[in-house]
Amino acid sequence: MKILNVRQIRALDAYTIENEPVSSLDLMERASKAFVRWFCNQFANTRPVAVFCGKGNNGGDGLAIARILSTHSYDVQVFVIEYTENASADFQSNFTRLRDHLQPVSISADSVFPTLAANVICIDALLGSGLSRPAEGLLANIIHSLNALPNKIVSVDIASGLYADKANQKGDPIIEPNFTVSFQLPKLAFMMPQNAKFVGSWHIVDIGLNEDFITATHTPYHYTDKLTAEKLINPRDKFSHKGTFGHALLMAGSYGKMGAAVLSGKACLRSGVGLLTMHIPVCGYDIIQISLPEAMAVTDQDEKHLSALTDLGSYSAIGIGPGLGKEPVTVNVVEKLLDFVNANSGKAKLIIDADALNIISENRDLLNKLPESTVLTPHPKEFQRLAGDSKDEFERLQSGIDFAKKYKVIICLKGANTAVILANGEVHFNSTGNPGMATGGTGDVLTGIVTSLLAQKYEPAEAAILAVYQHGLAGDRAAEVKGQSALIASDLVDSLGW
Repeated sequence: MKILNVRQIRALDAYTIENEPVSSLDLMERASKAFVRWFCNQFANTRPVAVFCGKGNNGGDGLAIARILSTHSYDVQVFVIEYTENASADFQSNFTRLRDHLQPVSISADSVFPTLAANVICIDALLGSGLSRPAEGLLANIIHSLNALPNKIVSVDIASGLYADKANQKGDPIIEPNFTVSFQLPKLAFMMPQNAKFVGSWHIVDIGLNEDFITATHTPYHYTDKLTAEKLINPRDKFSHKGTFGHALLMAGSYGKMGAAVLSGKACLRSGVGLLTMHIPVCGYDIIQISLPEAMAVTDQDEKHLSALTDLGSYSAIGIGPGLGKEPVTVNVVEKLLDFVNANSGKAKLIIDADALNIISENRDLLNKLPESTVLTPHPKEFQRLAGDSKDEFERLQSGIDFAKKYKVIICLKGANTAVILANGEVHFNSTGNPGMATGGTGDVLTGIVTSLLAQKYEPAEAAILAVYQHGLAGDRAAEVKGQSALIASDLVDSLGW
């Protein structure tokens, strides 16, 4: 699913209006009906509703929504905020239509904010996605008053005051909804952690905008949903054998951190690799042999750390980092591995995580040795060490794009809606996962999944996108059984399914 910017969404609306053809007022009606369908499935008509409308097209949506809800036997109040004398044409048309059903109440600068019972559902239709400056004056006061209420708030298309494509400034007046019901496609703002309280739980409703235009419109931003992810899965041929699905090497573990190696190894096996070898320090031999009977183990000469490369000739993918440690001898291993992959271009794909990323951050000359199409899986702090500070998530995302382009790598920037940033500047946000996954070891699981898919000859970009989706999906399955607070990383491994 694509994520379009405000300019592109306006063009999509205009193209649909011209080529369907459909009037802008009828398209607004279609959007409002789609919103109401979602709303009726969420809230019974025993709950009273208060709709707060601005005087632009978002307010026009609100007026239409109020009218349609009233025909579904909802007790609806409508409040029009008189912050301007100018109103959009479609707002005016819907205002006229509404008066056959309800009498709107005007709120001006001199008005007292209405008193609402705690069971009233507030619908925010003050400002839409075309916002170009912070809300101020009466609108800002209304936003602050709504946020102070205990009532549930549902925003129409986007929370009033929230920019769709760029960062807000701290202190900007923005509605803090429980739900956002957006039309046709998600907004880039929904993907940013800094906007969590200004988005709530967001949902997309189809309003029939022109699919040919969407397909033809270029955007670097995408959203990986179930349909997108399932198209990436390679079916297994009847006459396949273990050699068909590659031989992966995981270089992981150190004294006291062998659990990370076990988690990544189990995830690799559960993700369909044909053969797995674990390169581990001597102290991890018994642990791996007992925990992963399906894997082969190659021990380093060092008791507690990796200190030398093993023979790398037979592997189709190599993962390095989980539980690795940052000993000087291990730094040398990372450098030699990068040199080997560069010297044998195309022979083995590489994924780098955890301590291996930290080693590269602390030895900046290694950045220029990163092989093309290497997959990096940093969490935000690890990425900060790699690429430097950012003032907000929009800037951090751009930093990730610049980094991926410069070094021709793929970055899985972990977090809610993990962003898979490709070397061509594309960004694929993930749709799966939950806060229960914010626990030690889940990143090691992702490393194992990516390594497995690379070994199976998935293209690195597709391996990263699919692995992130399946990783989050496993977390969602596990949370259904264990609950988010009880979730641990090994639950993800047990919940992997293809």
